[in-house]
Amino acid sequence: MTPRRFTLLAVAGVAVIALALWVSQLRHLERTVDAGQAVLPGLAGTLNTVAEVHLTKGDGTHTTLKKSSSEWLVGERGFPADSGQVRKLLIDLSELKVVEQKTREPGNYPQIGVEDVNSPKAGGTQIELVSSGQPLKLILGRPSGSKSCFVRLAGEPQSLLATPQLTADADPRRWLDRDVLDLPQSRVKEVALQPHAGPAYLITRASAQQADFSVPNLPKGRELASLSAANPQAGVLTALQLDDVRKSSSPPTDAEHAKFTTFDGLTLELTGYKDGDRRIVAIKAQSGAKDSAAEAQRLTSRFSGWDLEIPSYKYDQLFKPLEELLKKPPEPAKKAVKGTAATKGAAGPKAPLMSPIPAAPAAAPASK
Repeated sequence: MTPRRFTLLAVAGVAVIALALWVSQLRHLERTVDAGQAVLPGLAGTLNTVAEVHLTKGDGTHTTLKKSSSEWLVGERGFPADSGQVRKLLIDLSELKVVEQKTREPGNYPQIGVEDVNSPKAGGTQIELVSSGQPLKLILGRPSGSKSCFVRLAGEPQSLLATPQLTADADPRRWLDRDVLDLPQSRVKEVALQPHAGPAYLITRASAQQADFSVPNLPKGRELASLSAANPQAGVLTALQLDDVRKSSSPPTDAEHAKFTTFDGLTLELTGYKDGDRRIVAIKAQSGAKDSAAEAQRLTSRFSGWDLEIPSYKYDQLFKPLEELLKKPPEPAKKAVKGTAATKGAAGPKAPLMSPIPAAPAAAPASK
């Protein structure tokens, strides 16, 4: 082969390689920059087959959401998840659409939070969907505005701006079904309380039509701060939610107790104690009437064997000492101190230190 022929072939080879690279890049750009393209194509049609959702951050925080025959569970707690919240995440993922293409350079990933989560400093959250098919992994980065967020498919170099904006906290507490009780004050007949501080006491009313609760057997000479002072105590279980859960353990000997009884026969016994900054309660439900039997069974099935962490303000309201419901006693009369100005005045005028100087005699009249 002549040198000239060899040179021509080499130039042609370089041209072919360059053309191939250009075509590949063109195809890639055409595939990724189309606005409205699904980020996870095919997910919408297989949404009901998703059995697990794994959420992972670089600092080790992680949540596993598992689908059972009837509900979603938070794997790290073994407790029911907020199924509506899980469903919303899956639907948002299936509807995730490309807005525009962003960086492909790994060095720029941290700016939008889409770097791999194998570093403690990683800012994003990896979302992995496990179904009968191949798992899907998406790294959710920072939000952009109020409707978009930055994302990147794990293992792919291209990052994207996509919509709708997703929320996927990797803290297991954020996925718990937080609803505990919603017992309106109108159902409550009486509450027997044994707080840690002060004596045990009862708040009660004769009928549901009676607006205000009374507190019988108050200490001698004491009265409620107002006619409605005990009412908030009876309504404290309205919209009660938990912050976290853990398997039940033996309560301490100084635990506090509250027993709610409703007009339709439901009895709720709450045992509470403080664990550092946490406020813990355990719930036991019973029923002595047909109208509330199913409710008691449902609550027992849900909360038996669990200690619930509830907000501190709810706990403090629940186990409020009796003293906080009462008027402050009148201030005792102050006794006069011996030697004060008041006692000195009462003893009479003080004797002068010197005798008064006698007046000078009148001058004799002049002679004529």
